[in-house]
Amino acid sequence: MTAAGLDFGTSNSAIGIAHQGAAKLAPVEGSAQLLPSAVFFDFADLKSALYGRAAIEAYTSNQEGRLMRGLKTILGTSLMEDRTQIGARKLALSDVVGMFIRHLKVKVENAAGAPIDAVVHGRPVHFADGDAEADRKAEATLASLARAAGFAHVSFTYEPLAAAYQYEQMTDREELVLVADIGGGTSDFSIVRIGPDRRRRPDRADDILAHSGVRVGGTDFDRNLSMETVMPLMGLGSLLKTKQLPAPIGPYADLSFWPTINLVYTPRSLRLIRETLADAAEPQRLSRLLHAAERQLGHRIVFAVEAAKIALTAKPATRIDLAFLEQTLEAEATRPTFEEVVRFEMNRLRVAIWSCLAQSGLETEDVSAVFLTGGSSLTPIVAQTICAEVPQAQVRRGDDFLSVAMGLTLEAQRRYG
Repeated sequence: MTAAGLDFGTSNSAIGIAHQGAAKLAPVEGSAQLLPSAVFFDFADLKSALYGRAAIEAYTSNQEGRLMRGLKTILGTSLMEDRTQIGARKLALSDVVGMFIRHLKVKVENAAGAPIDAVVHGRPVHFADGDAEADRKAEATLASLARAAGFAHVSFTYEPLAAAYQYEQMTDREELVLVADIGGGTSDFSIVRIGPDRRRRPDRADDILAHSGVRVGGTDFDRNLSMETVMPLMGLGSLLKTKQLPAPIGPYADLSFWPTINLVYTPRSLRLIRETLADAAEPQRLSRLLHAAERQLGHRIVFAVEAAKIALTAKPATRIDLAFLEQTLEAEATRPTFEEVVRFEMNRLRVAIWSCLAQSGLETEDVSAVFLTGGSSLTPIVAQTICAEVPQAQVRRGDDFLSVAMGLTLEAQRRYG
C-alpha cells in the first residue's frame, strides 16, 4: 500500500510518500517540499483558490481577495465552526482547512503517480490547553477532513515523536533524547529512547517515555511583538475624549494574530473602529487603524512583524517597514524588547519541559541529547530557554522545517508499508 505522512502546520506544511520500503517527501509547490499554510480566494474567481507562496504573492501584489493563514490554530477553539465572508458566500473555517488538505493530497498523488488512501497525520500533543473534550473534537475534525479529502485510512502521531523518528535515522548510538518541536501554533515535547537497534523494533511503546505540549508558538511571538511595537502607532493605548478611557483593545488584538485578522474587516468591527476614531484624542494614530481595516492590510502588517522577528534572530535591532500603511512610517524592534514581550511564553515552555521530565520519571541529567526542530526553535531566546533546562544534553538539529514531515512518512511506511 502507498501511504502518506502529512504535517499540516500553522505556518508551513509538507507531505511525504511511503511506498515499497522507501520514504521521501513530495514536491508541493514547484520543486519545493515545503508549502506555506496559506489560502487566497480571488474575489474575481470564487470557484478556485490559490495555495502557499502563490496565495501570499496574490495578496501582497494587492489582488482583490481574501488571504487566510494560521488556520491550524482554529482547531480546538470556538473558531472551528465560524464562517468567513468570501465575496458573496460564507465558508466555515474548517472547510478551508479541508480544501488545503485536499490540495496536499493532490500534490502527493501527482508525485506518487498513483492514488493514496492511507495517511499518518501529525498532531500536537494538545490542540487545546487543559480541555480534553476540545482536544478530542479537534482530532476528530482533522480525521473527518482527511477522510473527506479521500484518505480511507487515517491515523495520528504526535509531531515531536515523528521528529524523534527522523532524528533517529541520523544517530549511530543509543540516546535518551528530549525532542522540542516549536512551531507556529504549539510547542511540543517528547522524551524517547532512540538508536540503531531500537528503530528496527516493531513495537516502540517501551521507548516512548513522556509527552507534553502547550499552545505557544511563533504566531504568539508575532502577536506580542506587534502589540508592543506597531499597534501603539495605530492608536493602542491612546485615550478617548469623552471618558478618558483607552481605545478598545479588541481590534488591535485581532489585527495582531494571524487567525483573527479577517475579523477586523467585518461590518461590526469597522463600525467600532469608526466610532472610536470619532471620539479619539489622537485621531492621526486611530486613522491608521481604520485605514488598515478598510484596505484589509492586516496580513501585510503581520508579515512585516514576522520578518522583523526573523531578523532579530541574527541581529540586535531592526526596523519594521510600514510604508504601505503611511509613507515613511516604521517601528523599531530590538531583541531585548522581543525577549521581554515573550517572557510569559518562555515560562510556559519551561513548565511543559518540567511536566515531560516528571512524567518520564527521569532526572534532568539523564537526558543525553535535546533535538530542536520547528521554525520557532530558531529564535535564540527559545533555544536558550529549552537548553537551559537540560544543560548537560548535547544540542542536535536536523531540518528545522521538514523533520516532522519526514518522521510521519517513516511512520506511514511502518504502519501501512
